[in-house]
Amino acid sequence: METVIWLHDVRKVQDKFDLLRFDASGAVSSGMFDEDWPRYVLKMATGAGKTKVLSLLLAWSYFHKLYEPDSRLARNFLVIAPNIIVLDRLRADFDGLRIFFNDPVLPDNGHQGSNWRDDFQITLHIQDDVRVVRDTGNLFLTNIHRVYLGNIPEPSLEDDDLRDYFLSPFGPKPVGKSTDSKTDLGEIVREIEELAVFNDEAHHIHDPKMAWFKSIQDIHHRMLQKDCRLALQVDVTATPRHNSGAIFVQTVSDYPLVEAIHQNVVKHPVLPDAPSRARLNEVKSAIFTEKYADYLQLGIEEWKKSYTEHEKLGKKAVLFVMVDDTRNCDEVGAHLEKICPELQGAVLVIHTKNNGEISEAASGKNKEDLEVLRRASNSIDRWDSPYKAIVSVLMLKEGWDVKNVTTIVGLRVYSAESKILPEQTLGRGLRRMYFGSDIAETVSVMGTPAFIEFVESIQQTDGVSFERVPMGGGAARQDSLVVEVETDNPDKNVDVLDIALPRLTRRFNRDYKELDALDPATFGNKRLPLKTYTPEETREIVFKTMLDGEQHHTILLDTSGVADYRSVVGFFARQLLKELRLVGSYDVLYGKVKSFLRENLFDASSADAPVNLEDPQVLRNLSEPAAGKILFDSFKAGINALTVQDKGSTRIEDRIRLRDTRPFRTEHRPYIPARKSLFNKIVGEPNASGLEFAFAKFLDDAPDVAAFAKNYLAVGFKIEYVKANSDLSNYIPDFIVKTADGSVWIVETKGRAELDLPQKMKRLGQWCADATSASRAENGPAYGFVYVDQEGFERHAPRDFAGLAAAFREFQTAT
Repeated sequence: METVIWLHDVRKVQDKFDLLRFDASGAVSSGMFDEDWPRYVLKMATGAGKTKVLSLLLAWSYFHKLYEPDSRLARNFLVIAPNIIVLDRLRADFDGLRIFFNDPVLPDNGHQGSNWRDDFQITLHIQDDVRVVRDTGNLFLTNIHRVYLGNIPEPSLEDDDLRDYFLSPFGPKPVGKSTDSKTDLGEIVREIEELAVFNDEAHHIHDPKMAWFKSIQDIHHRMLQKDCRLALQVDVTATPRHNSGAIFVQTVSDYPLVEAIHQNVVKHPVLPDAPSRARLNEVKSAIFTEKYADYLQLGIEEWKKSYTEHEKLGKKAVLFVMVDDTRNCDEVGAHLEKICPELQGAVLVIHTKNNGEISEAASGKNKEDLEVLRRASNSIDRWDSPYKAIVSVLMLKEGWDVKNVTTIVGLRVYSAESKILPEQTLGRGLRRMYFGSDIAETVSVMGTPAFIEFVESIQQTDGVSFERVPMGGGAARQDSLVVEVETDNPDKNVDVLDIALPRLTRRFNRDYKELDALDPATFGNKRLPLKTYTPEETREIVFKTMLDGEQHHTILLDTSGVADYRSVVGFFARQLLKELRLVGSYDVLYGKVKSFLRENLFDASSADAPVNLEDPQVLRNLSEPAAGKILFDSFKAGINALTVQDKGSTRIEDRIRLRDTRPFRTEHRPYIPARKSLFNKIVGEPNASGLEFAFAKFLDDAPDVAAFAKNYLAVGFKIEYVKANSDLSNYIPDFIVKTADGSVWIVETKGRAELDLPQKMKRLGQWCADATSASRAENGPAYGFVYVDQEGFERHAPRDFAGLAAAFREFQTAT
């Protein structure tokens, strides 16, 4: 995205001749470009967020045209999908413009002085559902057939080249003025005088003879007749290659698969290690399933392990097997059901054409049956689908964006020079199953030597190594750890080991209604001397953002030396709003910032009070990092002190029970089992010392401990507190302990002290007092806390919990 913006705004690229300036190889010529308008191809790995990039570029184009004088971009957009399946995926994001407002893409109103959300006036038109078309502000979302030229015949099964027919196998027929539809989308977009085109899965546009390219070219020619032109074309695809393997010359950005893997954007492919691969033998047999029996067996064993792991988390793992010919699909499907009881009646066999679309002829099914197959393949992730495995000649093409493929068995011979076929196969299994988590996910990849050779070629090209792990029977899966309540363990009594905690209402909250009472004169901040600068130093004044130091804007003074100080005050006020996450307080904060800058920032001994904000010397001083830091720190402390309110009391609004904790995934880290914990594992924190494990073992052995648990994030027990810098934050204690007398203790273990530790312990003591008071009113247990430091625990290890509570008394008086 940044590359497109840089090329357009900084390097002023307008056509292919401008783009040629960036060819360092000398192998690219203007004749390799078939278009006469700006076109950029973005290579992005499958699952890396192509739709997100499209939405960001669309918003950029809209506001560029709206806010920038003489902008050559557009506020009308044509977003094209290759088929109905991809269109449905795009529609899920764009419907109701939710991707712009909820993702979010649009800045808040007031950011940098503009009302972004109010000014984003866009009407979404999907296929033939065209609403009122205005001169600007139209977003047309369609499959390619809706914008075909009128003289291009409808594709059919009788064509010699079936590619166009299978681009949209089950969508409504393309319509034009000659059909029963009253809407001709192709004609509508050709009448617009301002347009940018965005193509998803754009590897279909590599040939200028294809109808897709011709349609866009015709739109551009129509606009030229009106003294306009196509503003921009952006194509996104994971495989922008010609059949020869050459990459499209319009490609300006590459987010490769290996980078997406490294950044945990997609699953990590794991390959069989050498001993596991050595056990895979191709048997000399005319029967396909006998020839590849070892590969199929290994695939089933790996899939079963992943299925067991993910089932606990509410996800269904999917096995994908790719064979070499439609004749072998049914044989492999029947073989899987025969050797694996879990797959009986759960294998979906799909015959496909050479281009990856479901084949009507090979399967002997009519179009209605094929639509059922398509729906079944797209819904295989869901539990209401009976299928757990797919067997096909080709992985279904773009648009088949299921996320739960955990095992891929490739039994094809890959010989195409472009290598698009195996790359797409691998890409279909890389979408993450779990979102909002940084824990790495894996997909087990195995298959013929040719397929494995391709997978390994990615790492050889881009320098990233895939992990090789033991696979097959007896090999433990190390994708991640699943922590769960052991309800089925006969040695654990759930009722005894369960611990209940009161969920108290928040005691500390923010109240921004008091912001008017903010008085900069009471901040007590350090005051800066007013430095003197030369005229040259005051002619160009650069302001940088307060926290990251990025250049924000520059003030150029005219010959009179007078500058508009209001932009400087507004800059600081907006920075405070952004960093402190304040909403709707700009007008109040602007006045406070102005007063602070004039009267409270500079030392009275070096400047008259109040200072003149129009003075270039003052403005130059305000651009110094020290001025921004003092302003930010002072306002942050003042606002926090004014708005963070202690209600002084709390009540029980609900209860947390360990037995209700849902299973969750965590990174594969060292762990220990525990007899007295309801959870199956006590998992250590990343880079943690041995204190957690030593303390867990102590609790498990202590005679007066009835039950304990590590306070995982999934438990949901956290306490709000005021940090040392007056910010409001949440604190998650380490352990929850229930002693033999029924008391409940919250334990914090620390290897080394931290800045906010006193504030955390004070709040923890306060919480225990509130919880005990509220609990005793309902005849519940008492709550207490203990802080355990590593040095003290290692030197004076107690024998029981009572001894621990008696010996470790630090912070007990803080309550």
